[in-house]
Amino acid sequence: MIVAIVQRGKADAPVRAALRAGARTATVFFGRGLGIRERLGLLGLAVQPEKEIILVVVPDERVDQVVRAMVRAGNLDQPGVGFVFVLPVDFALGAEALGEAASA
Repeated sequence: MIVAIVQRGKADAPVRAALRAGARTATVFFGRGLGIRERLGLLGLAVQPEKEIILVVVPDERVDQVVRAMVRAGNLDQPGVGFVFVLPVDFALGAEALGEAASA
């Protein structure tokens, strides 16, 4: 499973690139970063930057091409834009949309 975390409003380009590179579907949801916090105003309130999290499950043989496409489209190789990592998927139920990945 490819996981990309990007700034809010920046998920469209990496998702479109993933689909063009062979992914059949992608899931996007919102989250809040808990790392670097900005201090605002006299009150010193901590603001947690909002993020979009992209999940894409593809067969192993497509991971590299999909990741490269997402990085290029979303400029994810630039500092502060976002990051991508890959997690193994040992089991998936209802993954018929993934074709061969469902039987792997």
